[in-house]
Amino acid sequence: MGRAEARRARQRDARREGRAGGIRGFLTVRRLLGTFLTVCLLGVGALFVVYLLVPVPTANAQAEKESNVYKYADGSLLARTGTVNREIVGLDKIPDDVEKAFVAAENKTFYKDSGIDLKGTARGVFNTLTGGGRQGGSTITQQYVKNYYLNQDQTVTRKLKELVISLKVDQQKGKEEILAGYLNTSYYGRGAYGIQAAAQAYYRKDAQKLTVAEGAYLAALLQAPSQYDWAVASPTGRKLVSERWNYVLDNMVGQNWLDASTRSGLEFPVPKEPKAAPGMEGQTGYLVKAANAELARRGVSEDQIEAGGWTITLSIEKKRQDALVEAVDEQLEKKLDRDGDEGDATVQAGATSVDPGSGKVVALYGGVGATEHWISNATRRDYQPASTFKPVVLATALETGAQTQDGRPIGLETIYDGTSKRPVEGGDTPFAPENEDDRSYGPVTVQKATDSSVNSVYAQMIVDVGPGKVKETALGLGMQDGDGWPVRPAMSLGTMGASTWDMAAVYATLDNHGEKVTPSIVKDATHRTREVAAAPEGGDRVISREAADTVTKAMTGVVRDGSGRNARGDYHAAGKTGTSENNRSAWFVGYTPELVTAVALFGENPEGGQVTLTDTVNAGRANGGGVPALIWQQYTTGALGGGSDKRFDLELLRPVPEEPPASPSGTPSGSEEPEEPSEEPSQPEEPDDPPSDSPDPSPSDDRPTRPGDTAGTTEGTDSGTTEGGGTDSGTTEGGESDGGAANAGTAEGTTEGTTAGVQPRPRAS
Repeated sequence: MGRAEARRARQRDARREGRAGGIRGFLTVRRLLGTFLTVCLLGVGALFVVYLLVPVPTANAQAEKESNVYKYADGSLLARTGTVNREIVGLDKIPDDVEKAFVAAENKTFYKDSGIDLKGTARGVFNTLTGGGRQGGSTITQQYVKNYYLNQDQTVTRKLKELVISLKVDQQKGKEEILAGYLNTSYYGRGAYGIQAAAQAYYRKDAQKLTVAEGAYLAALLQAPSQYDWAVASPTGRKLVSERWNYVLDNMVGQNWLDASTRSGLEFPVPKEPKAAPGMEGQTGYLVKAANAELARRGVSEDQIEAGGWTITLSIEKKRQDALVEAVDEQLEKKLDRDGDEGDATVQAGATSVDPGSGKVVALYGGVGATEHWISNATRRDYQPASTFKPVVLATALETGAQTQDGRPIGLETIYDGTSKRPVEGGDTPFAPENEDDRSYGPVTVQKATDSSVNSVYAQMIVDVGPGKVKETALGLGMQDGDGWPVRPAMSLGTMGASTWDMAAVYATLDNHGEKVTPSIVKDATHRTREVAAAPEGGDRVISREAADTVTKAMTGVVRDGSGRNARGDYHAAGKTGTSENNRSAWFVGYTPELVTAVALFGENPEGGQVTLTDTVNAGRANGGGVPALIWQQYTTGALGGGSDKRFDLELLRPVPEEPPASPSGTPSGSEEPEEPSEEPSQPEEPDDPPSDSPDPSPSDDRPTRPGDTAGTTEGTDSGTTEGGGTDSGTTEGGESDGGAANAGTAEGTTEGTTAGVQPRPRAS
């Protein structure tokens, strides 16, 4: 090797040594540490910038959505409405040991940490980047933030936002608020969001009644709701959730949140089978609709209800509600062929039952089903109440001390002329209604006219009293004003519109001795952020006790000896039948001392028009003393547990016995003599025998009777009239003039005739 070549070799070696020495000099501990700190500072700075730039957002739309929960009076579930099955509750509604079960399951350091788990979050980010699944080890605060502010997307961006927002939320909110939010936003399976919905879905109870064992199961569910649902879980799933349940309880013992001896005695709480939430089918939709309507009257708008979050407890008593539905099914639906008979398909039934002491609606029947016939037959006001309005006329006469045209005070013993088509005297509007079957009763007491629903008597009585005064009393008792309520003599036949709800209010006020009863179906309504006005209260006196009680006395005769005999049972009862013009509606409204119920049938064609009930549920006219009274009787018997010994406590106006004068104005002409009192009611084979004209027995004689002691009734149709020299449709006496011009319509008057005879059976001893 030459000298030049050796020199070049030495130069190459020197350059190599220089490079190696430079790298070793650069990679010193100091330089490595400095680089690490620089990276950390940059990272912290970046996080600080992100912390400043990322705000705590408003709640996502899903997080605040709630269902409305409707309950029966006893607290059992009636229905749940809304797209999200959630009912938000505060921690005060969740047992402390149940709260601790969730903390033990998800985040034992929850009460002490800063709201984040950096290691768990880093693991979650790594799993997301590598497709390693959803496991992330988040704290309760982070899970709450994800549920309430963000979404369930598995992205790095979402996880970083979750970290920052969790830090801020932990600083801004207390631990209890965060825990409550977490429990109310988590998904538990079975369509249940939040612990209240989960408690109902798995254990059929409210969250506040959960045991620690049940709470531990719900806490265990959150890890894998579908896999851990005991009802559908595989053997592996059941094994895993059992292990998870034990893990939760053991952690509680370790944190001194559960006594070891208590823990050892706990057994796995197998949840109940899944059950679909009730929908709007059957009577449910009618009940929900009535409750919402009342809330609207009490200041809760429709959009506030639609926003959700309401827990609404109705006054409906489930046993009585079931009894009412069963009575309609037995006495009406089983007698109809809705699919095969066009006439039968037109029959609609409605009913409202009220506690007269409180005004609570305890049962309501709206129709065949809310998903099939949405209009509630319990609250609709487009049909005439017919002769069920006559007690209002009598009440007004008694309250105002009204007199007949010849100056005799009106009472139950006052004698009127019951001649059919007899023109009324003393009125501004000519009116001469026909009694049922054009039957004339001659001289007849007010009691007998009430028992047999004699149209001619009540037409004269309303003129004697004054139609305007009668309407004022009707509105005070609970009826509603509206179109089609002309203040004329035909009003005595109930030609205005009214609902079973309205008529139940009227009769409840009479049952309550003249003090106002306002029906209410909402027992309680609560919301986290809103308040609702109190339920309407009665208590104001509408008429004197003596007037109300005397009307009650009169109507006990209707049930005992008159057109309402099919309503008799083992209870003391008062009531009135009614059948409207063209037999478009048939009513029985009655009460015992503790329960008031209005039952009605309506004829309605598929287009919503009113049609006759004749030859539908039974051959001929469908009278109020027939199917409506039978429904009332069966329901009342069931609702009272088979019967009641409670008696009416009546304070009556002084009776005014009298003999019929020769021919006073507005009184019998003397062409017919009063009938002799009858000791026994008419028998089925003689349904048209006139009932007794005798005065009612004394209150001590007023005893419960059974349905069917006599089969027939003489109950008059209240529709037709002849007013102003013409005929009147009974609904809106159109075309009438003060000069006696004819009214439009037809005269179909009558006092509700014979009804479905029930075979007689002995009276109760």
